[in-house]
Amino acid sequence: MKSYKFIVSGTVQGVYYRKTIKENASKYKFNGYVKNLTNGKVEAVVTCEDRKVKEFISILKKGSIYSKVTNIVESTINEIYTKGFSVKY
Repeated sequence: MKSYKFIVSGTVQGVYYRKTIKENASKYKFNGYVKNLTNGKVEAVVTCEDRKVKEFISILKKGSIYSKVTNIVESTINEIYTKGFSVKY
């Protein structure tokens, strides 16, 4: 398993984006977190098998009914998350 970090741009703050990502990521048993950044973007981190990354990206792209994702930048990180999915503040 690897961990991936995503920086999500667009209309993603103040539109229930983090709440929706947490609900959907938890529903599909992903581990990691989502949090707002001071620059108006959202950071999402997930630990999963390579074959499940596209599924998580789909969750990020869909977002909430009020959000609009315009860009997602992906990178890998060394930290491993195993205790569910949370919203960080």
